[in-house]
Formats: sequence, C-alpha cells, structure tokens
Amino acid sequence: MTTLAPVLVSAALLATVAVARAAVDNAALPTALRVPPGHELRLWSLGKGEVRYACRRQAGAGGGYAWVAGESAGRLYDLYLREIGWSYGGPTWKSVDGSKVVGLPLAAAPAGEGHLPLQLLRAAGTSGQGTMQGVSYIQRLNTRGGAAPNQPCDARRVGREMAVGYQAEFVFYGRRER
Repeated sequence: MTTLAPVLVSAALLATVAVARAAVDNAALPTALRVPPGHELRLWSLGKGEVRYACRRQAGAGGGYAWVAGESAGRLYDLYLREIGWSYGGPTWKSVDGSKVVGLPLAAAPAGEGHLPLQLLRAAGTSGQGTMQGVSYIQRLNTRGGAAPNQPCDARRVGREMAVGYQAEFVFYGRRER
C-alpha cells in the first residue's frame, strides 16, 4: 500500500501542473484579445503544424512581391500531449469526436518577429455533437514560428511555395452556464 503513495502524489502533482498550464489570464492580454464576460474556458490545446506561403506579385500601383499565407494544417494536443483533433484552413478546428468549429477573426496582436500574431476569433459556426459544440470564442496564444519566410520574394521566385512550422496554444470558450 505504501508503494502506491508516491504514484498517487505524482499523478496529483501532474494534474495540478496541467490545470495551471491551461489557465488563461485574460486581464493580462491586450484588450482586443480578451474574451468578453459571460464566457468560460472549455478547452485548452497545443497546436503544432505548418502554414503554407506562396511568393506572389502584389496588385496595385506599387506592385512589388510578398509572401502570402495560404492553407494551414496542424494537430491539436491536450495537456498530456495526446492528440485530440486537427486545425486546418478556414480557420477550422475539428475534434477526434467529429465535432468542429469554424472561426471568424476579430482581432490580432503581434507576438514577436518570426511568430504568428496572437488572435481572437468568434465562432462563426459549429457542427456535430461533442467537444466543439457550444464554442463561442477561440484564442490563439503563445505562438512560436509560423510567420512568413524571411527569404526573398521577387520576380524570380513568383509562384514558389514554402511551408513554415508553428506551435500555438488554442483556447476554446463557451457561454458560461448558470
């Protein structure tokens, strides 16, 4: 019986660390990225994937060339790094239970050079019964990587595509139930 005590203590400690990692202090975020009152955290996930960029000529009088973001794709993991879903274009998040949510970008804030911006999205629609049912807002936080390539984009490189890896926390909120 005494041999189980360290295992139970370790499991309890791990669970406490996992919950602390999932907490989001909205008051510490830029105002534009805060989830409105009346919504509560439903799911925290770690996303790992890539954003595809293409070198394109810019329309308009100035012309020029720039890397333009295209499709993105990634996998979502829970606090214990178990795969729980996917993210892809749109932006859309789909759970392993088949439910999904499509986001509508509302606001963004810089995350530093080379990183995707932080973002607040409103759920534009959900489908299926499960984890994503009732999601109202999504935050993309603590991004690493994913920004446009730092390689030149010019007339010689038009049409060239590159995939850039990223990591981000995706936090899903739903209306607070009373």
